[in-house]
Formats: sequence, structure tokens, C-alpha cells
Amino acid sequence: MIIKRQYRVWTFLTPRLLPFADAATPELPLGRLLRLSLFQVSVGMAIVLLNGTLNRVMVVELGVATWLVAVMVALPLVFAPLRALVGFRSDNHRSVLGWRRVPYIWFGTLIQFGGFAIMPFALIILSGDSTTPTYAGHAGAALAFLMVGAGLHTTQTAGLALATDLATPETRPRVVALLYVMLLAGMVASALVFGWLLAEFSQLRLIQVIQGAAVTTMLLNVIALWKQEPRNPAATAPDRPRPGFAESWRTFRQAGRAGRVLVAVGLGTAAFSMQDILLEPYGGQILNLSVGETTALTALLAGGTLGGFALAARRLNRGADPYRLAALGVLVGLAAFSCIIFSAPLESPLLVRIGAVLIGFGSGLFVVGTLTAAMALAREGESGLALGAWGAVQATAAGVAIAAGGGIRDLVSSLGTQGLLGPALTDPSVGYGAVYYLEIILLFATLAAIGPLVRSTAQARPQPPAAFGLAEFPG
Repeated sequence: MIIKRQYRVWTFLTPRLLPFADAATPELPLGRLLRLSLFQVSVGMAIVLLNGTLNRVMVVELGVATWLVAVMVALPLVFAPLRALVGFRSDNHRSVLGWRRVPYIWFGTLIQFGGFAIMPFALIILSGDSTTPTYAGHAGAALAFLMVGAGLHTTQTAGLALATDLATPETRPRVVALLYVMLLAGMVASALVFGWLLAEFSQLRLIQVIQGAAVTTMLLNVIALWKQEPRNPAATAPDRPRPGFAESWRTFRQAGRAGRVLVAVGLGTAAFSMQDILLEPYGGQILNLSVGETTALTALLAGGTLGGFALAARRLNRGADPYRLAALGVLVGLAAFSCIIFSAPLESPLLVRIGAVLIGFGSGLFVVGTLTAAMALAREGESGLALGAWGAVQATAAGVAIAAGGGIRDLVSSLGTQGLLGPALTDPSVGYGAVYYLEIILLFATLAAIGPLVRSTAQARPQPPAAFGLAEFPG
């Protein structure tokens, strides 16, 4: 009797204790869902390796010119706008095997594996530490980064679409949110592992780490794909009519308010992303924080992002409007960047820490709100196009904003140092401030784009969006 009572208690508590337990269904159990999410872990590993680890190694240890490193790191963004096309192709794939998403995830994995396989040797040639002509290193490194970018974007787009297909309409937003949190978890874990493995740097160790990442990518994605997508030959028959991309895109844009949603996604993502590579340097250069203290700023930002997911889970689970939720995230962002700006004249490390948490919190609300809104625009069977369009706009806007943020900071700081902006604007914080003020302007533009969407949904009073509860906590 006691055992039965304890069993009933644990059965009741499990959905509250286990993150994402409420995203699971009998058709998609939690174990299978977590296994599927491994492809996001591999994507997070690739992002950390490209944007973090290799960025530093190429500049410091290998002595590659900074401008060349920036170009190489930006190359994967070439494929970001193509995510909508990848999603559309996976929606309408023709195959006698009956799979729509699996071929794209598999070939994306192979391309990513190939890029990692040739990357370390190309980087060594690029550094000049060999008798091979330097142009061969340029070509090899460019090809490697392009391949990793193409594979990354293809795998992620088709993988998110597969997860959406497998989930029920009620749990789709929660499932997709779980995958994005797994992306964050993969990035954190990979950063720690790469830092530990490369603590004592050598070219041989670099080769081993990158090729280990290639093998890990292959293993994770194979495990993630195994027996996930059910075969449906009728849906992928070679003689089945397939609409053109232009026609499907036109229909998608006409369904609801897709154009305005994507504009809001682009503006908001740029506003929150422009400071990504500036937050830690700002803390160190302007507020004299130590390396450990500036690293903690990134951790605080990540914690704020998870907090944003948590609030979004509760609000959407109670029928909140996703557009209103995204607008709330933008308002939080305005307060966040104001804290960052005022931390310099007040010499307040506390303000910059509060700002870092609020940036992550507002960004989490904005991402969940706009993603839910974009998913609601998709027609049945075309989740790939909707998620691909959202991902294409987000990835492109983030990449352009990060690059622009660094350039604007350098330009304004240089002008201020030379006295071209006047005697009152010679402080090193002026360059950072210009970026933060621009982000505030972009946030106001985002509010202008979202405003009509909030009004229209309030007037139409649609059915509440699909529940987005992440077991009270998003991981």
C-alpha cells in the first residue's frame, strides 16, 4: 500500500521535476525526444568551434590576420538565407523510401563532417607553417568553413522540421523550444571541453580536436536520426506533384502576416545580437573587470535567456498572445541596454551584470514569441518552409549585426581617440555606447513592426496558441 502511494506521488511530481516532461506524448516519448535533440547538440558544438575556439586559435596561436579570420568565420552565413529553400525542399522531397527530412539531415551531416575533416590542415597551411603556397591555405580554409556552414544550416532546418512533424500540434512549440535549449546546452558543454583539450596548445592537438568534433557530429546525428521519421512512400512518391518554391513562398507570405513577422524577427534579432562580441570587452576595458568576472557576464546572459524561456512557457501555456510576449521581450531589452549604457559613467559593475541578465531574459521572450508566431503561419505539411524562413532571417540578421557591431565600435572609438568627435567624446566607452544606442533604436523599430500584429490579434481574438509549458522550467 505504501509503495503504491509513493508511486502515485512520484507520478504526480515527475512532470514538474523533469524539464520538458510535458513536451512528451505517447507518440513521442521523452527519451525519443531527447535523442532527437542530439542534432542540436552537434550544431551547438560547431557554432562554438567556429565562432569561439577557432577564432581565438587562428589569431593568437596561428598568427592569422584578424581581418582574414573575420572573413572565414563569416563564411557560414552565406548559407543562412538558403534555409527557407532547404525547408521547402524537405517539405516536398521525392523519394521511393518515403522519407522527407532524413535525407537532408544525413547529407547535411556528411557535408559538415567533410568540412571538419579538411579544416585543421587548411588552417596550418594558412598560418604559413608549411612549404605549401599560402593561397592553398586560403582556398582550403574557405572551403572548410563553407562546408561546415552549409551542413550546419541544412541539418538544423530539416531537424527542426522533423521534430515539428513528430510532435502533436499542442506540443510543437514546447518541442521546438526544448531543441533550442539543447542547442544552448551543447554550446556550453562544447566550450568547456574545447577549452580543456586545448589548454596546452599544439598543432597536433588542434588536428585531434577538430577531427574529434567531426566524428562526434556524425555519431550524435546518427543516434538522433535512428528510427525517428516514419516512412510514408505516398507522401514522397516521385510522381507526386510538387509546387514551385516561388509559389509556396507567395502562399506563405499571404497566409496571415508572415512578411511583418519576419521583419520583426530580423530587427529584433539584430538589436539583441549586435552586442554579442562586445559585452565581455566592455566589462574588461571600461569597468576593469577581471577575466573571470567578464566570463561571468556571459553566464549571466545565458541564465537570463533560460529565465525568458521559463516565463514564456507559463504565459503561452495560459493562452498569451505570442506577439505581445515578443513585444514584452523588446521592452525588457530597452531597460537592459539602458543599464549597460549607464554603468560606464556610474562605474557600476552591478548595473552591467543586471543589464546582461536582462538582455538574455528579453532575448528569450522575443525568440519564443516570434518562433511560436512563425509556426502558427505554417500550413499543414509545410513546417520546413516556416521554420526555414524564421531561421534564415534570424541567422542572417544575427551574423550581420555582430559584424556591424564590431565595426561600428572600432570606427567610433578611432574617431573619438583622434578627437574628431569633440573633446567630450574621447572616452573609450564612446565606441561601445554608439553600438548600444543603435541597438535601442533597432528595438524601437521592432516595436513599430510588432505593434500592428498585437492590435490585429487582439481585435480578431483568435484561439489561444498551442500550450508552450515546458514543465514549469525550460531546462
